[in-house]
Amino acid sequence: MDTIKTMKTMTRLAFAAILLCISTSVASSQLISVTAGNFTKVGLAGGQFLKIGVGARGTGMAGAYSALGNDVTSIFWNPAGIAGVERYAADFSQTLWFAGMTHSFAAVVIPVGEKFRLGASFTGFSSGDINVTTTAQQEGNGGIYNVSDIAIGVTLAGHLTEQFSFGATAKYVQHAFTNMSASGFVFDVGTRYNTGFNGLVLGFSINSLGTQQAFDGPDITRTNPPVNGTNTSPLDMQLQTASFSMPLSFRAGVGLDLCKGVVFEQEVDGDGVLQHSWTTAFDFETYSDVPEQFAIGTEYTWKEFVSLRAGYRFGSDQFGLAGGIGIRYNGGGFDGQIDYSINPSQNLGLINRFSVAMRFN
Repeated sequence: MDTIKTMKTMTRLAFAAILLCISTSVASSQLISVTAGNFTKVGLAGGQFLKIGVGARGTGMAGAYSALGNDVTSIFWNPAGIAGVERYAADFSQTLWFAGMTHSFAAVVIPVGEKFRLGASFTGFSSGDINVTTTAQQEGNGGIYNVSDIAIGVTLAGHLTEQFSFGATAKYVQHAFTNMSASGFVFDVGTRYNTGFNGLVLGFSINSLGTQQAFDGPDITRTNPPVNGTNTSPLDMQLQTASFSMPLSFRAGVGLDLCKGVVFEQEVDGDGVLQHSWTTAFDFETYSDVPEQFAIGTEYTWKEFVSLRAGYRFGSDQFGLAGGIGIRYNGGGFDGQIDYSINPSQNLGLINRFSVAMRFN
């Protein structure tokens, strides 16, 4: 029996390694070559708000969440994660970005049969009001404009087996400022594999696959007046705007529950409440427009009530240390959770996030 169990474990790990190779090959064929030492694509991708993390749980772990994520915010980190949402669920997250800018995320997930889950999400980024300035009126000319970006997505996820899940998201993305806008569609795909070996979970995702976009609107039209002294008519012209790509990225993550035999054994009280839970995770991320990054994070939960989180991101020029806390209430068919995370930046101050999650029978 021990031999059979060992063979099953080795088979699971081999399958996980194959998934890692396949996912890495696909991502490598799609992404622009990235090296931290010689990199030339910084700043050439649009849609940067699509890279801002959502949910105070994942960001409290510095973004090391593509494998551990099993809640509504997994729509962002790895869409395969919502396959683990067993009930009707909703999540709202608000990020207080620097310079008065805000980033919002709202999503719902509903079960579709026993194996599949359907999600809908909205992501919004707003700069707030900005004064219009010119070279002659550097304090402002009285006008106001703002930058407003949105993404509306639909996600389908499900279990192919008890251990392997998949997910895919289609998003309509619009970028807008003043009366100019650009829009198009992007897609996220992901997989999640629970090895069954002492709480070890693997996650892979490719994000923001899409076509190029270009701004359009009334401000690109011009009327060239006739030349004085000539018999000419006004000439209507249209400026040509440059197209831009979406910030394509690939994530690979490993998550481990340390209370499933690796370090500690699970302890459950008479009411079925898990006394301690301690997870740790590692994520690798590579992008089409910035050097690759690494994130490591951990979460400790006491009696399924209070969670403490910490993490660190390597390779980012702004973000490093992260932390957070969460409080959960479960009773009467309602499961609610409030989370907070903080991400200090090198030059732009503190980034604060607040999340509210709800699940219903």
